[in-house]
Amino acid sequence: MRYRRSHYTAAEQVEWDRIIGNIKRHIRESFTLKKMINPGWKQWGMRIACFSIVHFRHGLHRVKTQLINDRGDVPGWVLVVLMTTGLVTAIWTLAAPRIQSILRTSLDSMNNIR
Repeated sequence: MRYRRSHYTAAEQVEWDRIIGNIKRHIRESFTLKKMINPGWKQWGMRIACFSIVHFRHGLHRVKTQLINDRGDVPGWVLVVLMTTGLVTAIWTLAAPRIQSILRTSLDSMNNIR
């Protein structure tokens, strides 16, 4: 099974396939009955190193891709700001006389309390 990602270049895919092939070959050679029962520290070190290298390279590629392609969601925020401004303006123009009368009534009633 090949581990292909569409965002890898051809050279990266070849390198990825080579690394995965080496890891699979090493695992096939390591999983004999004797080595499975009592693997030496070299086998465990090699397994950990292979695992770390593959995941570190993949993580670096993901970070690099995100840094290059990260544009943010500026059009979305602009749309939200414009729509909010439009709604406030529309509501204010329609309800301005009523809002002013409510505010005047409440302030006059507060002045009468003193």
